[in-house]
Amino acid sequence: MNILYRNTRGLGNEVTASQAILKGLADGGGLYVPTAYPKLDRSLSELAEMDYRGVAYEVMKLFFTDYTEEELRGCIEKAYDGKFDSEEIAPMAEADHAYYLELFHGQTIAFKDMALSILPHLLTTAAKKNNQTDEIVILTATSGDTGKAALAGFRDVPGTKIIVFYPKNGVSRIQELQMVTEKGANTTVIGVNGNFDDCQTGVKKMFTDETLKKDMAAKGMVFSSANSINIGRLVPQVAYYVFAYTRLLKEERIKAGDPVNFVVPTGNFGNILACFYAKKLGLPVARMICASNENKVLYDFFTTGTYDIRRKFILTSSPSMDILISSNLERLIYHSAGDDAAKNAERMEALKKDGIYTVTDAMRKEMADFVPGFATEADTAAEIKELYERTGYVLDTHTAVASSVYRRYRKESGDETPTVIVSTASPFKFARSVMEAINGGKDEREDFAVIDDLSKTANVAEPPAIREIRTAPVRHDTVCEINGMEREVRRVLNVPGTEA
Repeated sequence: MNILYRNTRGLGNEVTASQAILKGLADGGGLYVPTAYPKLDRSLSELAEMDYRGVAYEVMKLFFTDYTEEELRGCIEKAYDGKFDSEEIAPMAEADHAYYLELFHGQTIAFKDMALSILPHLLTTAAKKNNQTDEIVILTATSGDTGKAALAGFRDVPGTKIIVFYPKNGVSRIQELQMVTEKGANTTVIGVNGNFDDCQTGVKKMFTDETLKKDMAAKGMVFSSANSINIGRLVPQVAYYVFAYTRLLKEERIKAGDPVNFVVPTGNFGNILACFYAKKLGLPVARMICASNENKVLYDFFTTGTYDIRRKFILTSSPSMDILISSNLERLIYHSAGDDAAKNAERMEALKKDGIYTVTDAMRKEMADFVPGFATEADTAAEIKELYERTGYVLDTHTAVASSVYRRYRKESGDETPTVIVSTASPFKFARSVMEAINGGKDEREDFAVIDDLSKTANVAEPPAIREIRTAPVRHDTVCEINGMEREVRRVLNVPGTEA
């Protein structure tokens, strides 16, 4: 089956996978979605005999149909190599009635490595396939993890530049240090005096600014995205859901066809949407448990059918989930409306204009496999402490949100279905919050003293990603206001012109 991609807002023609990856964001601010859902063409038992690279190929070939086998396998081999400190790439740990899928064994110790290790290779291959000679400028907003993973992936990749915006006071100190110490002649990191939604809105505005695009074209440059709005980010994430299921099968924890629940800590909705796509492939997914922190806009949406961002933005100990505008939810809205671009566009316009929209009962029925839950800051800290004391296993704050939500869900529902909790970051990335939870009080020590203590507590060696930033010099110290983001992009790219 040849899979093409269309715009969730109905603008423009259908495009190939490589064209969608190159462009990143579709016309008018829409997102690219597949015109049909492919199905796994290998049995689950066959997939269980493959390693991560093999499973990744079998999944990605179904979506990226204009890539040759040689091209796609080449991208996969370059991506999932010695950068990962686990031979399995995505190992699973069992603790207290659940399986934790550890997606933090890449070079930046967060799950974004799983897709951002391969995106540069998919993108540069796409450029060659489509005779794209313009320099590709990766423009992205981050709530903490995408930024570093994208910087690491695109660092010194020929024919590319990367500019990352992050909320200046909205990420952990370790996340910030990972970004601002980034090397590479083609990398730029800029703090914004605002929150993640401000950064994301500013980036989307630049993607749809025709004057800016024209000025860049005159300089031989074109934008693309590393956020999960890019289908080249989203599809590689589908692979690890299939891989997780087949590991349980290989270890005889389940039989082929048995249902499995997945619990996903959720902010921008990309990670759990990848699970939805895995289910559409034919993976026996029962419940997709959508775990939110105190910014529970998604919990309220799935509970009421109304998406309402008119609320206070809360800074939490799980900053990568501190998001009110969940970009990837648009893809689910489109699909649940029967792939109706007009119905989707109407709601996206309402969100932009009024900050709120409501879905129909029929659309909610299409989303019935999503189960919402949320954890407070107190719940999150308690989960870290209690799981550590019971099992010795240490969670980061985001995974603790998911674990807490699952514990409550299991107790209230009585659902004993085998369950995988998606572990999105190493506890070392949020060491202060983790140690404060375990010790039950404020920790005034400097960051690396806390990390040393965490290493002893968890009985785990400090990851290379942390070791690297202990003495690395700060290379990026620019901070701008929200309305100065375009000015900074023009300055970095040396593209003159008047901002919109």
